[in-house]
Amino acid sequence: MGKNLITGGLGFIGYHLAKLLLDEGEEVVLFDVVSESKLTKDIRDKVSVVRSDLSNWVQVLDAVKDNNVSCIFHAGAALPPTSEQCPAAAYSVNVTGTFNVLEAARLFGVDSVIYLSTLATFGPGVPPIVPNDASQRPPNMYGVTKVCGERLGEYYHSRFGINFRGVRYPPLIGLGRFGQAQSAYTYLVIQEAALGRPYTIYVDKSTKIAILYVKDAVRSLIDLKKAEDGKLTTRVYNLYGFTVSAQELADKVKKYIPEAQIDFKPDPAMIKAVENLPERMDDTLARQDWNWAPRYSIDQAVENFIEEVRANKAIFE
Repeated sequence: MGKNLITGGLGFIGYHLAKLLLDEGEEVVLFDVVSESKLTKDIRDKVSVVRSDLSNWVQVLDAVKDNNVSCIFHAGAALPPTSEQCPAAAYSVNVTGTFNVLEAARLFGVDSVIYLSTLATFGPGVPPIVPNDASQRPPNMYGVTKVCGERLGEYYHSRFGINFRGVRYPPLIGLGRFGQAQSAYTYLVIQEAALGRPYTIYVDKSTKIAILYVKDAVRSLIDLKKAEDGKLTTRVYNLYGFTVSAQELADKVKKYIPEAQIDFKPDPAMIKAVENLPERMDDTLARQDWNWAPRYSIDQAVENFIEEVRANKAIFE
């Protein structure tokens, strides 16, 4: 059995995916531009780490060739706000990097490439519940590069037979997510309460958003990898967890941490940014083709997230 290479492997999704693969007895190689992460210290002696750059064609090919890779989980990407501050860097990492991954898969006979995409590929004008084949006209560089990655993967599948499969995620919550995207309050309100810190939510109490727990997100990647090819009707699938208002999310946190200090200070710009996101993505195809279904309810996700933060306080020091 070959190894699983995870690009962006020392990051949020890469860490949780690596843990799940290790639990299933798989071998894992983490590919990242950094060589250390507080988040991955508990698995550091169980994985191999390759410090390389996705935009460097030679480094990507060497990582795949030298490690007997059978599956590439392509999670590495330049995210907002970096992708907006430096579009050239986003293009280099997200587009050229994806091309390099697919070329490596072609040249070295990798069994499958699993691509992580996003609801950010959908721009204004889509229906509140976005179908799998909705028009993709993203307004930012991150979304543009992710659409390009989807099309590159489909081309390599049709032209070279690369077993390319992908998912589009809504915003994720879970241990180890960092960053300042418009959806950041969804994880920060839980994380900060678990750490005993007050938190101010910057949207209205009624503002709703679709989210997915990271453990369901990474389980979907393994399930999609194992899915029977003949049953797949597309190469990239929408996924969905649950939709929750800011007040409902605060109430869930207080259910498990009654003393949590949570208040609201709505920012009109942030409210508009969140409300511009789709209400949910229609994941019917994923449910039909490979039996996708989230395992965590909103209550279970919040409770488990709190437990994980409290058990891993060192990563926040």
